[in-house]
Amino acid sequence: MSADLERWRLILGPAAERSTGGLSRENAGRDAALDWLYGRDEDLGKRDVRRGGARGADRHGGDEPSIVTTVDWLDNIHRLFPKETIERLERDAIERYQINDVLTDPDVLARIEPNPALLKAVLQTKHLMNPAVLNAARRIVEEVVRQLVEKLSVQVRTVFTGSRSRKPSFHRRARDFDLKRTLKANLKHYSPEDRQVSIERPHFHSRTSKRLEQWQLVLLVDQSGSMTSSVIHSAVTAACLYALPGLKTHLVAFDTSVVDMTSEVDDPVELLMKVQLGGGTDIAKAVDYAAGLIENPRRSIVALITDFYEGGSEARLVHTTKQLCEQGTQFLGLAALDEEANPSYDRNLAKRMSDVGAHIGAMTPSHLVEFVAERLGT
Repeated sequence: MSADLERWRLILGPAAERSTGGLSRENAGRDAALDWLYGRDEDLGKRDVRRGGARGADRHGGDEPSIVTTVDWLDNIHRLFPKETIERLERDAIERYQINDVLTDPDVLARIEPNPALLKAVLQTKHLMNPAVLNAARRIVEEVVRQLVEKLSVQVRTVFTGSRSRKPSFHRRARDFDLKRTLKANLKHYSPEDRQVSIERPHFHSRTSKRLEQWQLVLLVDQSGSMTSSVIHSAVTAACLYALPGLKTHLVAFDTSVVDMTSEVDDPVELLMKVQLGGGTDIAKAVDYAAGLIENPRRSIVALITDFYEGGSEARLVHTTKQLCEQGTQFLGLAALDEEANPSYDRNLAKRMSDVGAHIGAMTPSHLVEFVAERLGT
C-alpha cells in the first residue's frame, strides 16, 4: 500500500479500506489513537459515522484489545506523533472533551508534556485536586512558567538595556553589530569567485540608555474563569518587571474581593498556585484599591486586565478612572494579556472608560513591556 493511499485511509476512515487497502502497523496505531480521542465526538452519530474506540460503542465481543486507558493513550501518542501534534491532541483532550483523569491521575500528569493549555486546566481545577495530584500538577506549572519567563525576560532585557542609536560605537558587542553599515563599508572586498565579502572592519551601533526615574506600575488582574490566560501572563510579566531599577511593580488580583499579591510577585509559580479563579467581579473596588496605592500620579501606570463585565458599580468605576486620568496617571484597560491577544469584553463599559481617558485594547506581554518602557523613558 502506497504512502498516499495510507494517508487517504487515515483521512476517510475504515469505510475507505475497500478502495485504499489496510494500514501499516504504525499507521494503524495512529488511527487508533486518533479514534480514541475524536471518536467520542457527539456529532459523529448524527452524520452516521462510526463511533470511536474511546467509548467502545461499536465494539462487539471477541478478540478486541483491552480498553485503552488515558496513560496508554498518552504513551502511544508520544511514540507515534511529532511534538506539535501531541500538544494539539493533549489540548483537545483537556479543553474539548474534558477527559478528567488528565488532571486527576498522578500517573497521567507525570507522563503528559507541560504546555500552556494544560497549565490553564490545572489552574482551573487545582481546588479539586487531592495533595498527591496537586504535587504532580505543580511540575506542570513550574515548567510552563519557566518557559514563559525565559521568553519574556529576553524581551524585557532587549527593551530596557537601551535603544540603538545611529551613532557608531567602538565597543564590540554582538547584539550591537551594524550589518548594513558593515556590508556597505566592506563591499570593495567582495570576491566574485567565492561570492563572499571579506569583513576587514566590522561596525557597531551605540546605545542610548533609558533614564529610569521612579515609576509605579499597578497590574490589576481579573481572576474570573474567562481570564485564565491573562492571569498567567500577568504573573509572568510582573515577575519579569519586578526587579527593574526605577520601577515599583504591584500585582493585585480581584473578583468580588481584592488581594494584593505584590509580596509574592517574584515567585510566579507560588503566586499562580494561590490564585483562586472564578467567582464574581467588582472592578470598581479593584480600581479604588489601585488609586490608593498611587504615590505620584504623573509617574504611574495602572494596567487593568479584565473582560469589563462589571458586577459592581459601573458609575463608580468610570468616576475613579476619570479621576486617575485627570491626575496624569496612565490608565490601560486590557481586554486580554496573552500571546493571542484576542479580546472578548463588554464594549459598552470599555467605551465609557475610554471616553474619560483610559487607553482600551488588548496586548501581548511583550507589547505591554514596550508600553511601560516608553513611559519610563519620558
